[in-house]
Amino acid sequence: MSVNDPIGDMLARIRNASMRGKSTVRTPASKIRKWVLDVLQSEGYIRGYEEVKNERGLGEIEISLKYFDGESVIRELRRVSTPGRRVYTSVKEMPQVRQGLGVAIVSTPKGVMSDAQARSANVGGEVLCMVF
Repeated sequence: MSVNDPIGDMLARIRNASMRGKSTVRTPASKIRKWVLDVLQSEGYIRGYEEVKNERGLGEIEISLKYFDGESVIRELRRVSTPGRRVYTSVKEMPQVRQGLGVAIVSTPKGVMSDAQARSANVGGEVLCMVF
């Protein structure tokens, strides 16, 4: 199946699985998805992920979701930049999610990173999604 927005598809899968209380969720493997998952893991929103093969031999990523007191750590997961509407920002106009409690994931020339890392590296880029 062809997906036009792989990051949006992955975020929807994570959102749906966390609302249902699932411990893991699978998504097709790609580099951009792994980079976004690296940021989510380093910021503490997921336990981790690993690349596995499905029954047809295609690569998939199995994401281990994180819960605290029976509730998902991820309360809000929103796609900002879509294939039809790209959203770019400079360092000075970098968005803060919930006064710094959340994280904006940004694709920069230096790689995919959180908004705080982008500010410290003094680079702007495309705002992929926001997590709280």
